[in-house]
Amino acid sequence: MAGPPGILYVYLVYGMYDCVNVVVERAGRPSAVLIRAVEPLVGIDRMRVDRLAVERRRRAARTEAGVAAAQSRLKSVPDRRLASGPGLVGAAFGIDTSWTGVDLCDPGSPFRLERDPRDPLDRVAPDAVAVTARVGVAYAGPDWAAQPWRFAIAGHPSVSGPASARRAAGHGREAEDRRSARHSP
Repeated sequence: MAGPPGILYVYLVYGMYDCVNVVVERAGRPSAVLIRAVEPLVGIDRMRVDRLAVERRRRAARTEAGVAAAQSRLKSVPDRRLASGPGLVGAAFGIDTSWTGVDLCDPGSPFRLERDPRDPLDRVAPDAVAVTARVGVAYAGPDWAAQPWRFAIAGHPSVSGPASARRAAGHGREAEDRRSARHSP
């Protein structure tokens, strides 16, 4: 995590979730941004395969019945939710801690940051950015958990977090319905 910027840093949390981070400060100054969610644009079938591979490594899915249950659950996950959580980002892309150090800015890298091909300007309007308290860090104490260090595209269906947190930040089914209505002919 100590740089240089644009490098992938992956850590394992709870012994089972590989969390993807982008180093953002100069070398020697540890600082990274946790990628909590990604909108799947291409490679969706591969994401499902990679998610299932991660499930198979878990104890519950090591039996035929466990694999069948994992496959059934995964089939019900909408495409837009395949990478909608910090552990799911790593799982959907088949990334684990061995990927730490990959240069995300190198065009030849197997995993890299790219502009959205559907949006030539690839910009998010400032008023479309939701800023909320952090999710899942209550153990850090109220002062740290309440820090407004979680950024998301308001109303985006791929945003991670509990449904109540997504609704509070303008996410969830109601916001998604509003987005769909704005984009309907």
